[in-house]
Amino acid sequence: MTSLYDYIEQHSSSQSEVLDHITQDTYQHVINPHMLSGHIQGRVLSLLSQMIAPTTILELGTYTGFSALCLAEGLPTGGELHTLEHNDELESRIRHNLSLSPLGDHIHLHIGDAKQILAEDSSLPEQFDLVFIDADKREYCAYLDLIYSRVRAGGWILADNTLWDGHVIDDQYDKDAQTLGLRAFNDRVAQDKRLDKVILPLRDGLTIIRKL
Repeated sequence: MTSLYDYIEQHSSSQSEVLDHITQDTYQHVINPHMLSGHIQGRVLSLLSQMIAPTTILELGTYTGFSALCLAEGLPTGGELHTLEHNDELESRIRHNLSLSPLGDHIHLHIGDAKQILAEDSSLPEQFDLVFIDADKREYCAYLDLIYSRVRAGGWILADNTLWDGHVIDDQYDKDAQTLGLRAFNDRVAQDKRLDKVILPLRDGLTIIRKL
């Protein structure tokens, strides 16, 4: 019997051969391959980016480059995406993966702590049309503080993993730092009247936020 996920995949647009390759390579050679956005979320990121048509995109958490390439599908001519990754052991794999697609020419990889890069790297654009947060879950509130003024009015923020496999409503995880970080982020976003927001139960939770 076909699973519901298989049915969704079969009735959604296919992804590129490059993304197929990155998926296979990640599952074969990289620790925690479940961190990859995957086909369906990748198509959602791509379509959201195409609807927004951002000139500048910021991604916090590159992993192996899959989501960066999905988001880059919405860039207009001359647009650019800056992606920040803390794990320097992934750098060579990321650069190779990005080089497999012509979209990679529009993607700038920064290796290091996202908070430090955001605070100190003058090569980053002053403002972004779209930000995708998918890095250390314990730091989501800090990321929001750092990027808020750099998101243009009417701009968009996407935050991944905001349901955290249901742990955000499970009291068994009351002492888990990542769960607590996501709860704090979700609460702050929900209470911030400057933001329009909705959490989608997609994969592990995807929050769509618009800066008013």
